[in-house]
Amino acid sequence: MLTGKQKRFLRAMATAHDPIVQVGKNGVTESVLFSLNEALNAREIVKIKVLKNCLEETKTVAQELSEKTESYLVQVVGRNIVLYKANQEKPEIVLPE
Repeated sequence: MLTGKQKRFLRAMATAHDPIVQVGKNGVTESVLFSLNEALNAREIVKIKVLKNCLEETKTVAQELSEKTESYLVQVVGRNIVLYKANQEKPEIVLPE
């Protein structure tokens, strides 16, 4: 579980990132999960864009992505989601205590 201080730290980092994963009309599919897992392994923090043609609510999509990728939900703003998952082999982001 992330503390408030850690979430603030990650939100500040996420402002510099552009969304690299998009959830479209079909919602959360296997290809979305695959690309999200790859991005989380490479970057640890990922911003996701939920497109307007997605039939599901953004918060529902965020919760589902977080559960299926075993990552932490950092933030949901509008149609943007920020997820964090520490790299098990060599973490690059050091969270404050």
